[in-house]
Amino acid sequence: MLRSVGQTPVTGSGKDPRTTALGVAVSRLRRELAGHPGHLPDQGIAEDELSVLAGMVAAGRPEVPRMRRSLLLIAGAIGSVSALAPALMQVRNAVDLFGEVPRQPR
Repeated sequence: MLRSVGQTPVTGSGKDPRTTALGVAVSRLRRELAGHPGHLPDQGIAEDELSVLAGMVAAGRPEVPRMRRSLLLIAGAIGSVSALAPALMQVRNAVDLFGEVPRQPR
């Protein structure tokens, strides 16, 4: 079962299941982007941001504001390529597991 922001890991391995879900989603989108038959004009941007997300997963310390920025850049780079939409949605859902970015007081 997934947990709320701020709680301790619930798996026996000590690994946060949200981080695992993000890693799986990032890997899937990377594979599908690499296998896409056409080259997208901003494909390099998407690949770079997927690397950023993969690095956060590997370090075990995802940063919500940076993840959301990466997600926006990836979505913008991929555009409306319907073949990649399910994998992109999986990444979005995995990022959403980490909750909202805390608002800064004005």
